[in-house]
Amino acid sequence: MAVPHGVSQPECLLCSSNGPDVRERGRIIPLSADLCDRCWNRVANELAECEGATATPDPEFDPDVGEWIEPRTCRQCHVPVRCYPTNYDRWVELATFELPAKKVPPGHRWRLMRPKAANTRVSVATVAIRVGAIDPTPGEPVIPAHEFLCLKHEG
Repeated sequence: MAVPHGVSQPECLLCSSNGPDVRERGRIIPLSADLCDRCWNRVANELAECEGATATPDPEFDPDVGEWIEPRTCRQCHVPVRCYPTNYDRWVELATFELPAKKVPPGHRWRLMRPKAANTRVSVATVAIRVGAIDPTPGEPVIPAHEFLCLKHEG
């Protein structure tokens, strides 16, 4: 397919390729980047491993089936958890409550955001963002990663 004169395809920020798979990645626009599929998957998988966002997404709900869907629970300790997508399209299991930041180690602090869709004021989905760049005040509420609270991890 020919590219119109004066219009260039986006270039991958990491490998400099400019194929059809290079596009803006990330669910929150200011935190997004132009990456190809290969680089995106590598970066997203590394981030997920570092941040503990290794959960599987909830199954798609089919309104035509009409079956009862049980609330999600931890596979190890059976405590209720909530599963949210991250900005980099991986999933994390979070506690169902907030705690003051002083009671949660820095690597396990998360917040939920409802980003707006491009060119609209409508929130499109809830996205989990790990608190990292700026430490919250000790009393500020954060949502702990379930991994931190999991009863099976305590021994």
